[in-house]
Amino acid sequence: MEPRDYGRIARSLEPLHALGYFSPDVEEALVGAGLRKGRTAYFASRSAAMGRVGAGVIAATFYNFHPALVAKCVPTAWDQIAPEDAVAARYRGIDASYHRLLGAEVLASPEVAEAAELARQASEGCTAPGRPLYAGHADLAWPTEPHLVLFHALTLLREHRGDGHVAALLAAGLSGLEALVTHCATGKGFVPVVAQFTRGWSDDEWAAATGALVERGLLAPEGGLTDAGRDLRREVEAATDQMAAEPWVHLGDEGALRLAELGQPLVARALENGAFPDGVFSAG
Repeated sequence: MEPRDYGRIARSLEPLHALGYFSPDVEEALVGAGLRKGRTAYFASRSAAMGRVGAGVIAATFYNFHPALVAKCVPTAWDQIAPEDAVAARYRGIDASYHRLLGAEVLASPEVAEAAELARQASEGCTAPGRPLYAGHADLAWPTEPHLVLFHALTLLREHRGDGHVAALLAAGLSGLEALVTHCATGKGFVPVVAQFTRGWSDDEWAAATGALVERGLLAPEGGLTDAGRDLRREVEAATDQMAAEPWVHLGDEGALRLAELGQPLVARALENGAFPDGVFSAG
């Protein structure tokens, strides 16, 4: 199996991790633990595995958020909650989310237990050097319940892949904002207005980045990627897939395909039950 096939499997499973960023259960747990609602809760919960890090570290590792937005939320977040308490609250919220979206009967099924074991095996093939978000999460203790093992393993795989993706974007000469603009232009990610608002970029900054990408021949003046832009995004994704292939090679073709088979009904059920709000992602 080629790395691009592993990449497709990884992306197909990501909703089971990403749903936590949109979950009212997770936000409720974080706010209940002392965090301010909104992006403060997001930044703190996702970065908490790295410890009491500052805004600069979070902006660097998250990559496409405006540093000023991060600075509004961190380090004041650590005055509201200790990192270890943010991690615990996040997992309480994920537990509630999985029960709400998938149901207790599904979570107790042998299929979820098998998926959890396969995902954990895959995550054992991840490596830490150069991957700070993955490394922080890899230092956390493993949960015991199968569905939380599944979430934790998928989080490790997601952050391992994401750290590599940042490296690929840097090699391609795309800043965090430029990466965001070009990703939106693929029609397969965030709706631009949502991406701009949630990441904290002004209209002028978004327009300037768009203009610079037009000058580089990556975006068409009327919008959308040019052939060169599409080629660059394909190169970035191919490099990301290659750098993220190691855990899937470790798991093996049979295990990877079986995990995808087990994961798809879970993803479908979560989506059917409203895991993500309408109007956030492009239909493409």
